[in-house]
Amino acid sequence: MTALPRGATPGPSADDDQNAAASAAAEDLEPGGPADAAAPPGEAEVPAAGGDGAGGEDAGGTPVGGGPEGADAGDEPVGGGPEGADAGDEPVDGSPEGADAGDDGAGGTPEGGSPEGADAGGRDAGGTPVGADAGAVSEVEAELAAQRELRARIEQRKAEKGGTIAAGGKLSGTAADLLAAVRAVESGTSSGTTFLDSPAPAPRRPTPEPAPPVRPAVPAGPARPAARVPAPETVASVRAVLAEGGAPESLAARVAGLLGETAADVLREDPWQLLSVPGVRPEQPDGFARALLGAECGPGDERRTVALVGWLLQRAALQGHTALDAADVRAALTEHAVPAPEEAVRHAIAEGAVLVFHDGPDEDTAGDEDGEQTAEGTVPVPVPVLLGLDRYALAEESLADGLARIARSGPDARWRDVPPTDLSRAVAEHGLVAHTGGEAARAEAVALAGAARGIGLRAAVAAYTENGRRRLGTDLDAVTVAGLLTGGGGPDRDEDGALALDLLVVLDAPQLDVETAAMLVESLPDGCRLVLSGDPAVLWSAGAGRVFADVLAARACPRIASRTPDPGPIGELVSGIGIGELNQVGAPGKEVVIVPVRDAGEAVHRTVQLVADSVPRAIGVPAEQTQVITVGHGGSAGTRALNAALKQRLNPGPGRFGGFDPGDRIAYAPTPGRTVPGTVLSADADGLHLDCEGGRVLVPKDRVDTALRHGWALTAHQAVGMRWPAAVVVLPGDAAGALDRAWVYTAFSRGERHLSVVHGVDQALPRAVSEALPRPRTTRLGTLLESLLATEE
Repeated sequence: MTALPRGATPGPSADDDQNAAASAAAEDLEPGGPADAAAPPGEAEVPAAGGDGAGGEDAGGTPVGGGPEGADAGDEPVGGGPEGADAGDEPVDGSPEGADAGDDGAGGTPEGGSPEGADAGGRDAGGTPVGADAGAVSEVEAELAAQRELRARIEQRKAEKGGTIAAGGKLSGTAADLLAAVRAVESGTSSGTTFLDSPAPAPRRPTPEPAPPVRPAVPAGPARPAARVPAPETVASVRAVLAEGGAPESLAARVAGLLGETAADVLREDPWQLLSVPGVRPEQPDGFARALLGAECGPGDERRTVALVGWLLQRAALQGHTALDAADVRAALTEHAVPAPEEAVRHAIAEGAVLVFHDGPDEDTAGDEDGEQTAEGTVPVPVPVLLGLDRYALAEESLADGLARIARSGPDARWRDVPPTDLSRAVAEHGLVAHTGGEAARAEAVALAGAARGIGLRAAVAAYTENGRRRLGTDLDAVTVAGLLTGGGGPDRDEDGALALDLLVVLDAPQLDVETAAMLVESLPDGCRLVLSGDPAVLWSAGAGRVFADVLAARACPRIASRTPDPGPIGELVSGIGIGELNQVGAPGKEVVIVPVRDAGEAVHRTVQLVADSVPRAIGVPAEQTQVITVGHGGSAGTRALNAALKQRLNPGPGRFGGFDPGDRIAYAPTPGRTVPGTVLSADADGLHLDCEGGRVLVPKDRVDTALRHGWALTAHQAVGMRWPAAVVVLPGDAAGALDRAWVYTAFSRGERHLSVVHGVDQALPRAVSEALPRPRTTRLGTLLESLLATEE
């Protein structure tokens, strides 16, 4: 394994005369030397971290490698994606951006340091009103409402064509029996205690509903129905119950919003409903239940076990899984002191809290879950029984059905007039096509859409982020995926609610989660071509699922691999990382610079120096166009520590508005899984006003602590799908255990002109690139696609 280059160091600032000799010595180091020539960290020619905060020497030119291995990750979970082992812990990576944006657990304080008393008192730490109780609809509520309206219209269209897709309709054997029993319990026709012995009812197809009247197309902006804001008296009654049980009263508004008008009564009857609030951990409702119920409750209480099963599956969804092996759920319940985990799972199924799936060979050839010996004496390969929440099961099965429908589209003679390329020929013959490649390959997919428009076809290009859309240039009328779904841009819809399109090109396809992808595919009319284009080496979606990877693995469609490499030293470096090699690259224009550090404190110091001084002076990229990327939110060099240091240097202020000041860079999460960078403009009685990539956004006061973080530093999962002129990637020693190839690939490829690596993980970096692959996600989409397409064949 060879080392990264010794990047030439931007020179010191004018006020660094006392360090001029050391800086000159660092710059005299020959770039690109071999790894075995590196001095150990203790001998590296870099100054101590306690130097002048305004400008010690820059990158010392020391190559990656040598020295002791970095320590294990610090206070953040590293192995399971978002949430790690505990629901209240901050994710290191891969979390939906709604959780990233400030959900630190029950009763926590917002990232800006302001107390949550702002919720109760209506004033921030500085005494300035941040906002009254929101009476208007927030942007996220409007977007979710528009998506619900779209889903309802899609379901009506499907009903007119012969009935909706029944969740679990592809199951067989015991799994089908269990699912049928669950639905019988839910409908009240069967007792939950006898669900395993109940015979499976004959499959029925729902009766199509009468054709609804034609509805107008989705308006240009998000729909704004009446907001579902809990009444003050409901919040007050919930607050009283929380206080009685010793739970943080600051949760009252969120609990009331989740549980509705009877939230107080629901909590008294079932205190473990508190576990449905994002960020709450199991031990918190346990204590709450003991305070309310006394000796009535115990670790085996059925209310507790049902809540725990649902919480485990929701936490798994935050980690990217759409389902979990039943054995893993039972093991997790045991860790939470449930005395009879198998019975707890059965009860949760009977209560309809979860669904059960048995995706695999038929039972006569697969054996039982435990792989018991058959009559012939052979031990069959066990097929796991999966448990999942209905929302992800419905989305995954609807997505599989929609992708199969599109994939079955035959050749289209209209495409014969398009200039022939590998991609256009594939689209001419197949309705669904996967296109893979790096940043430069995006131009191929965009050119396909242009060629389609040239022959009179209706074509649209959708990028996952606004940053990705704007990188396509002003000449292309592109739209974001969110804008396409909410009617904020893109083509009109027909009377059935389908997009009026002959071709849809989706860029950054690896960022699609199952729910977004299902809504997108269901919006396409029959005969429309769909091209999913993206880089399979980047981090997967922040939401549940791995849609692009599952489509590729299932071989559901032709895969066209781009032959266009990303240009320059950064492109060469990232291309090597994609195949597991950390290669030397020439960087004559200081495109890649390595800044070795000894500890996290020095990492923060060097990062601030690079962003505020070195990169603007030596590279010509201003601080506002430089993005810092690190492994997680916590720790001594996580986003919180880095953002605090960067704010102090670049926009100092008291954080008068919920921890924020005008001019602060922020990361706004309008919905889970989406991060929108922006800048604080002002605050008033309505909330916090932001400029998010040219658009004005209002964040109500009660959402500031959960939807906003400072944004000078982001995690790699927040940054995926976006690029900046310069990127500074921070790798402190305690982050070594959290690195894998996809993380390094994603982080290193965020800079267009310049990449600085603040490097303190020693040999953990090349080891992560060569050996550490992303942890697998448990999903059902690949199996469902294979089954549907094999049935057609």
